[in-house]
Amino acid sequence: MEEGKAVEERERLEGEEVKEVKEGVASIALLPSGSISGHFIQLPHSICYGLQGTELACETECSRGEDYRLIKLTIIDYNRKKEKDVVVECQGHDAARFSNVNHAHGWEKDVAGMVEQKHEKNRISVSFECETLKADKAAEDHIRQYMPKLAGLDAVVNIGKMRISGLEFDETEEDF
Repeated sequence: MEEGKAVEERERLEGEEVKEVKEGVASIALLPSGSISGHFIQLPHSICYGLQGTELACETECSRGEDYRLIKLTIIDYNRKKEKDVVVECQGHDAARFSNVNHAHGWEKDVAGMVEQKHEKNRISVSFECETLKADKAAEDHIRQYMPKLAGLDAVVNIGKMRISGLEFDETEEDF
């Protein structure tokens, strides 16, 4: 795969069935409340997915660091009017990195239940790393242009490559 050019591919994950991988660029506003909002553009098809996230209250191991938090991330398919939830680890204060949670030992039962989705047939895997951080006026200008409903909320913006695998929307699921 060429650097800088994301393409749709298929991968095999630890004995599971072949899963579609979506790669592209995400623009994510990190709000002071701990919530996130943004967009993921799958390349090369330029398919736009919505991203909404809320921080989950949980006690963490001291080894994870003060910048560690769990986010319940909702991925929205606007074309199908469907959405899926996944719990991700978020590290980094203003320049965030998202990845899947490998284990949920020591967390509350409701959080552990959401994390333990790996036993489901269609496990969603997400990775994101901030490559461009926008703050202050640059962030506000970006938000006014691409996410106007978030203007004036003092958010910082992270832009970077995102990869999502296992995201499949069942046609029998209810619309949002």
